[in-house]
Amino acid sequence: QVQLVESGGGLVQAGGSLRLSCAASGRTFSQSAMGWFRQVPGKERERVAAVSWSGDSTYYADSVKGRFTISTDNAKNTVYLQMNNLKPEDTAVYYCASTTSYNNYSYKYWGQGTQVTVSS
Repeated sequence: QVQLVESGGGLVQAGGSLRLSCAASGRTFSQSAMGWFRQVPGKERERVAAVSWSGDSTYYADSVKGRFTISTDNAKNTVYLQMNNLKPEDTAVYYCASTTSYNNYSYKYWGQGTQVTVSS
């Protein structure tokens, strides 16, 4: 089992920044990659970024490319999502999730989510 705990969400004005954190514990060695997802009620969940724990592979959705940065701190088993130049359309519940390999899109473990609200 792997436990994921997100933190760092909140309310911010458009143009502002937030940094989300996701701390992993448990059998983390079984998971080789992490992803950040977001979901708005009534819409499909969107994968916004992903990273391998080795750090050599990253993915960004077009909607966040150039504004969001995903990174890892292997010593702390933590993955971050730095979100800059936030827009109202970034408002969502953000989840982190883990998978066994970077190219495996079947994410098995999920955090509880953290709300991000961007006001205009």
